[in-house]
Amino acid sequence: MRVRIVGTGRAVPAERVTTRALEQELSLHEGALETATGVVERYVCNAETQIDLACAAATLALADAGVEPDAVDLIVGGCGVPYQPLPATAPLVMQRLGLADGSAGAFDVNSTCLGFLTAFETAGRMIEAGQCETALVFSSEVASRALPWQDAPEVAALFGDGAAAAVLRKAKPGEGKVVASLMRTYPSGWEACGIGSGGTRFDFRMQQEAFAAHSLFHMDGKELFRLTSRHFNGFVAALLDRAGWRHDDVDLVVPHQASPFALAHMARQTGFSPQKLVDISARFGNQIAASIPFALDVARREGRVTAGMKLLFLGTSAGVSFGGMALEV
Repeated sequence: MRVRIVGTGRAVPAERVTTRALEQELSLHEGALETATGVVERYVCNAETQIDLACAAATLALADAGVEPDAVDLIVGGCGVPYQPLPATAPLVMQRLGLADGSAGAFDVNSTCLGFLTAFETAGRMIEAGQCETALVFSSEVASRALPWQDAPEVAALFGDGAAAAVLRKAKPGEGKVVASLMRTYPSGWEACGIGSGGTRFDFRMQQEAFAAHSLFHMDGKELFRLTSRHFNGFVAALLDRAGWRHDDVDLVVPHQASPFALAHMARQTGFSPQKLVDISARFGNQIAASIPFALDVARREGRVTAGMKLLFLGTSAGVSFGGMALEV
């Protein structure tokens, strides 16, 4: 796709919560959660909403791109968990950004932790097809609302809240492009993690106990590790082959921030040096779909992304799916 990222932005809530503070609150031994997760701190929404975070990130992305909001003619939300089941989250973000009725299309896609990549590709294909010129893609997550602190604090402590956004436009020759993208799904792991309530699976009026029991996030880390260990390296090789890249051609890997330990395992498994990975998981936790664009914005602002580089987005998601995208910037 002759599509490029012209601006990025990110946002976190005001409150920073350290893992040591959580250990004290839960009456756990000092270092217990930090040792189990590798996460030192994360940001948690109290005063802010998911829409506040999305709009803050989007505003920064638009400013970075030098684009006024009224120039946007497509908004795609890629949140793992939406603001509410209906309507979609993107129209509310569009309204809050000040776009006039009918001035753009706005909708959501959902591939859980890979939501940003799916939204990016969807918007990019529409730009390629001439259906729009300037797309705003965002992922905004409030993971802290449904975490199993009582039953599995070592899982709950992995997550943090945050949002990130990117502005996409058609690339001119020499301005970069999306070279390849790939997704592969292993539904044998469908039950390994998720939130059961909020859709049609449980009727709140008729199954209130079941609805409540499935309203918190659950994760079978061993099953996810098994699937990833068995298939992820082959997935990365297939993506590189589709891009026509050798392993050493990749300048920077921007991965989903599943956990510090997961990223270390990814580096060992795929053979990418830790220096090539953008790893912010210890400072921000797992921000679900916002992880990849958030890490990208950090890398861009730190000067780790320069023109001509080859970038690889990589991630895993509930479902279970692997996703990736190869870009020349």
